[in-house]
This record gives sequence, C-alpha cells and structure tokens, in this order.
Amino acid sequence: MPENYPSEEIKKLWPNNTPSISNIQKYVEKYKEDTIVIKYGGNVLIDREVFNNFILDIQILNGLGLSIVVVHGGGPRIKRELEKSKIESKFINGLRVTDQKIINIVEKVLIEFNRDIVESLNNKGSEAIQVNSKKSNVINVVPENKELGFVGMPKSINIEIIKDLIRNKKIPVVAPLGLDKKNQVYNINGDTAAGAIAKSLKSRRLLLMTNVEGVLDKEKKLITEISSEKTIELIKDQTISGGMIPKINTCLDAVSNGVRGVVIMDGRKPHSILNEIFSDSGAGTLIR
Repeated sequence: MPENYPSEEIKKLWPNNTPSISNIQKYVEKYKEDTIVIKYGGNVLIDREVFNNFILDIQILNGLGLSIVVVHGGGPRIKRELEKSKIESKFINGLRVTDQKIINIVEKVLIEFNRDIVESLNNKGSEAIQVNSKKSNVINVVPENKELGFVGMPKSINIEIIKDLIRNKKIPVVAPLGLDKKNQVYNINGDTAAGAIAKSLKSRRLLLMTNVEGVLDKEKKLITEISSEKTIELIKDQTISGGMIPKINTCLDAVSNGVRGVVIMDGRKPHSILNEIFSDSGAGTLIR
C-alpha cells in the first residue's frame, strides 16, 4: 500500500470514538478481496443523526477501497405512511399482510428511501447506485404464502448486476423488493433479502444493523461471539425468543451457505460499522 495510506481525505473524515486510524491497514488487507453486505434496518431508519453516521461509515469503507453492498429495510417508514393513509396493517408471524393497495405504498416508500441513501452517499463523493424493483431489479421472488399477499421469498439473485457495480467501485444500494415471473412487485423481509444477497456473493461478512445490542445471554449480557451450534441451543432453551428468532434464522442460513460470519449489531451506536470492521473486539454478536 502507498506510504500516504490512508489518504488525507479519509484522515479528515475519520470520526472520534472509533478504533485508531493507525491500525486500519491490517483490516483493509483482511477484507480487501471480499464483500461486506450491510443491512440497515429497524427503528434506526428514522433517526437522522444515526442515518448521517451510517452514510459516513459507508463513505469511509468505499474510500478505503472495500467492496460494500447496502441492503435497507423500511418498516417504520412504511408504518408511518400507512397510518397517514388510514390503512390498518395485519400481521402473520411478524410479516405484514400486503394487498395491492399496500404493496403500491410499500414500493413507493422503499424506492424513496433507496433514492435518499444513494443521493446522500453521492453528495459525499461516493458513487452509489439504486437497485430496486424499478431500476436494475436483482431479486426474483416466489410468494411467501397466499395469506400474506404480495410478500415474497427470494428465489434467485441476479448477482452479476451487483458484481459488475462492485468491480467498478460503485456501491449497490438494494431495496427489499423483488419481481415474480409476471413482473409483479413483492415486498421482502429486509434481513431475508440481505441474507440471500450475502449467500449469493459468498460474502466475508453480513452486518445486520438493528435497534438491539446483539444476542444476550440469560443475564442480559451481550454475547460477543457464538457458534451456530450454540445459537441453536439458545433458541431451544428460549434465551433467544420472539422477534429475534427470524433474524437468527437468517444468520444461521447465511453461515451455513458460504457467508464467513454474520454480525447482529446496534445501529443506534455511533459508527458501529467502523468499530466492527476495524477492531478485534467488534460491535455486537458475531455468529460463525
């Protein structure tokens, strides 16, 4: 690497309360041949300060030459828009029942948010590209089940579109929307979409940013690293329960299918991405 690495621009951008910039070279070497998929979701979507920290982290990773794919959710924004339209949501196993009226609103909200992330990154000098049901769709879906309506499960990923963007140093920003063989749009759970993309890329890391610290033990203390076997035990003894189970199942599926490690991390904490990538202690729970 050049002597003036990292660049003066990265040094200026580097935030406080993150690992020392003098140590980042070894971590860049660690990840430089691999892809990192980052799912930005949960209630962290609403807070603009958290959003701005997230944008800065992605800008820095891109500026250091790392290959990043961003997948975002949109639940809180969708909820807000449906409430404005006085549409009541019904849920089955945590998934929103989605009829034609709702899918139109969901698609509109997710594409707007997709554009917001891309424009925010591009305004900072990165080159991010919208990937959604209207532009460069990469997720082909089948219906999850009839009762849920237009909620889809990824059937296949058009991974060449994503790889091509990465090769050209661009940041694909993917909305959790997909099309079926008739080009009908479907909403997809954000974690599921991110997991499917990470598996297709055989990514080094899948980071699931959310509004919880990570996986907690019986004493409510953070578990920093855990094997998939131990994770299954924690589901059986109900240490892991409720809304965390689908997230954990995404993690287990990913690490069983070529993803080296999945991290569940608290996206509300400033620069949690930089703390995860550029330190040995990481941020949140690493499932291998």
